[in-house]
Amino acid sequence: MPTTDVLVIGGGIAGCIAAIEAARQGARTTLACAGPLFGGSSFYPGTWGLGLIGPEDEADEDDLIETIETVGCGVAEHDLVTTFVRGIRPAIHWLEEDLGVQLTRPSSQDSAHQKEFIPCFDHKNRMWRGITRPAFVDSVGKEIRRLDINVLEHAELMSLVSPNDTGEVCGAIVFDGRGHSFVSVRARSVVLACGGTSGLFERTLTSRDVLSSVHGIAMDAGCALTNIEFMQMMPGLVSPKQGLVFNEKTFRYARFEDPSGLLPLDATVRAKLMETRSGHGPFTSRLGDELVDLAIDSTGRDGIAVQYDFPVGEVPEFVQTFATWLEEEHGISPCDEMRVAMYAHASNGGIRIDHHCSTGVSSLYACGEATGGMHGADRIGGLSSANGLVFGRIAGREAARNALEASGETARSSRRLEVEERDGSERRDSNAYIQDALRALRCQATPLTQADATRLTSDLRKFMSTYCMICRTEEGLEKALSGILALERELGYHASRKGCVIAADDALARSIRLKAQIRLAKEMVRAMQQRTESRGSHYRADAK
Repeated sequence: MPTTDVLVIGGGIAGCIAAIEAARQGARTTLACAGPLFGGSSFYPGTWGLGLIGPEDEADEDDLIETIETVGCGVAEHDLVTTFVRGIRPAIHWLEEDLGVQLTRPSSQDSAHQKEFIPCFDHKNRMWRGITRPAFVDSVGKEIRRLDINVLEHAELMSLVSPNDTGEVCGAIVFDGRGHSFVSVRARSVVLACGGTSGLFERTLTSRDVLSSVHGIAMDAGCALTNIEFMQMMPGLVSPKQGLVFNEKTFRYARFEDPSGLLPLDATVRAKLMETRSGHGPFTSRLGDELVDLAIDSTGRDGIAVQYDFPVGEVPEFVQTFATWLEEEHGISPCDEMRVAMYAHASNGGIRIDHHCSTGVSSLYACGEATGGMHGADRIGGLSSANGLVFGRIAGREAARNALEASGETARSSRRLEVEERDGSERRDSNAYIQDALRALRCQATPLTQADATRLTSDLRKFMSTYCMICRTEEGLEKALSGILALERELGYHASRKGCVIAADDALARSIRLKAQIRLAKEMVRAMQQRTESRGSHYRADAK
């Protein structure tokens, strides 16, 4: 059984940073990820770059805190927002100067203050940096190797192990996708940094190793969720190539077909609407330009036809970067007709944490997009990456502190344990709990064939995509919940027919994943039902 001080789940920015910080504190650290290292939403290939913003200086911090809370429509948590903003500049400095990650900058001071560099939903320019995959992978990869962090790729979280009499997490069970078997890992602290909720939807602008199962597993361990009804939905290309992020700054230059008739006919009014919509990437119900997204959404999976009319003169740098990326990386000319549809993107809510990244469950921490509270109903562009940096560092540091304190206590108590054992008293250590948990997992899980798992997962994503994207109504959400509960009953039917056959771990892993996804889906739908008003990214078409 692998043994470690800190086990980090997730191979994106937050997970990598948490693992490095834990290892630098002197903790033996293991990093497990469902896909390859440097995967997940952080390194999704369908975008031209990863923006990172922060306050321009110390004096700008209070303005950014206030703006986050305003943009968040009153549901962001002040203590988390304050911790977040105060930590961004130090985290960026640490990333550049300590880890040696070369970040990109606007080409000039003038371009940095163009309106195109104003972050989504913000009202002013901030400090802007760009993270490129090659630069991050090179520097962070070297540090992971230098610190001898044990990396388990294609290792998907199945269960958190917690003795019933303490409630303290003492390890985890993961599914080794390469070895096709469960592996138990003993750990004194566990950090969840495994992405958001977009894995529950058909069309996503995230990698498919974002499974959206860990939230359900965390709830089983005693965690709570917050703001889970708020998620970002973004326009993206479906033709001539699928899954590419649409650059919102180019809305002002776009000509849309409008088969729905939702967009204004008057050219001046439509131009003003498109100019407003160019100020933010994700959908919001807050700024009065939701007609654009509703028109896109009404065209379904085929998408709406778009063509560009770029100005003859100088094109703004941010727009030119997008156009160059489309042409050089994907062979798409700005003159080509494109089709754009709505995609599930990033989560604004997730596992509830405090400013120490504690989940409230002993020895269990969380960070990155898996968490909520530092954002609100809408999220300023470039803060998701900053979130991974700031709270990744905090989670790694706190998890290491907890683990090393526990290690010291274990060493002190070992002599007492020897005395107790000589006296005949029984005491079980975490190894025994983890082995029992692994046996129970194999006995209790429902085996699913690949065909059944594919069908049920497809149905789940269809319910979430049909009723839980932009247009949410009580009737639609009730249909979604009814459909999800039917899937849950069918999963139970498979369990009742398990019999005495010893199932392969592959078959059990499929059902464990689906059960956790269903639990998260139910929680999301019920949160959407309880939020009867429109607020930011949550749009109730039936709101009165």
